[in-house]
Amino acid sequence: MTIEAIGAAGDGIAHDAARRPVFVPFTLPGEVVEAEPGPARGEGRAATLSAVETPSPDRVVPPCAHFGTCGACVVQHWADAPVAAWKAARVAEALARGGFPGVAVAPAAASPPNSRRRADLAIRRGAEGITIGFHARGAADPFDMRECHVVDPRILALVAPLRALMTRVAALHRAGSAMVNLLDSGPDLWLRTDGPLAVKDRATLAAFAGQAGISRIAWSREGTRDAPEIAAQDGPAAALLAGNLIPVAPGAFLQATREGEAAIVAAVLDGLPRRMPGKPRLIELHAGYGTLSLPLSARGRVDAYEGLPEAVAALNAAAGRAGARIKATRRDLARQPLLPAELNGAAALVLDPPFAGAAEQAAILARSAIPRVVYVSCNPAALARDLAAFARSPGWRVERAVAIDQFLWSAGVEAVVTLARGP
Repeated sequence: MTIEAIGAAGDGIAHDAARRPVFVPFTLPGEVVEAEPGPARGEGRAATLSAVETPSPDRVVPPCAHFGTCGACVVQHWADAPVAAWKAARVAEALARGGFPGVAVAPAAASPPNSRRRADLAIRRGAEGITIGFHARGAADPFDMRECHVVDPRILALVAPLRALMTRVAALHRAGSAMVNLLDSGPDLWLRTDGPLAVKDRATLAAFAGQAGISRIAWSREGTRDAPEIAAQDGPAAALLAGNLIPVAPGAFLQATREGEAAIVAAVLDGLPRRMPGKPRLIELHAGYGTLSLPLSARGRVDAYEGLPEAVAALNAAAGRAGARIKATRRDLARQPLLPAELNGAAALVLDPPFAGAAEQAAILARSAIPRVVYVSCNPAALARDLAAFARSPGWRVERAVAIDQFLWSAGVEAVVTLARGP
């Protein structure tokens, strides 16, 4: 069969004799391949690649020995330029589905290899010992990670010591996980296990933190929503955002790479009005610890809203130290979105929701008098759904759209879309 396109999950798409889609991983557009049909998948079937009879000129040798086994990377066999074009096309397709066809999308600015500063590693205890790494493709269990060309080398350097550590932690019965954030104060580890943490385990973790140079180790029970407790800490746990060192909670959400963060900040600032009144009011929703709030405060007075109390407190404290014009307010925006009256007088609003998007808030914004919305999205499907509310309201247009690729070699893509009223 001939591969006609690459789907949203990164698999090649061909069609069988009945014109039903067949999804073949590790293939590229234009390639003629042999594949073994498998189980049903949506309206078509999954397939297993047997051979590439006619390879694409864009096919490259994957740099990682785990490619094909690891569930994280899906297009490592594709050259950089067509990957960037594919990700930009995915954003353009989302805009079209949302009611804004024909928008030019700047090609995805990709973060370099070995730049990801955040990783969530799965841990399993089995008959052969401890396995630690990303989830295997199509499986719930991890594979034993020995190399990675996406994460920062400092994260990869922790994998072998963590593997040895978990042999001595009784709280791990069978399954757990380890989230590593590379903060500016050093690696920050959030360990989750399926058993309780004993006193001896705490001593083991404290010793490991000192040996591995980890600033903090937090722990919680796997499979629960319990807030993590501090098991060991040697110094502050803080991230540098817009030149401000901000204490963050265990597992705090930070942009995956510094390059991706810089690209998002630049695109958001470019989305602001070229001319604003003196002392303009800017609104930011889902502000987090201030990745966007702090740069925005150089352009106007920022009313920032965020649901996590620790993030609100940290952002207000940082704003106070820096003299930044930011007022952070705690608010559960999923349950209590901002209403039109609360938007009065704002020159622009920045919306950076979680993966699920912000359907209710988008509908309110579309009906409001706000003149400009800069939407930061990490989910093309949610972006398309939320944009449809603006397309249904007269007067809105997409002024600018930028694709950003900080999830190297994955199917993920982020977008910064500027919506404005007027011709």
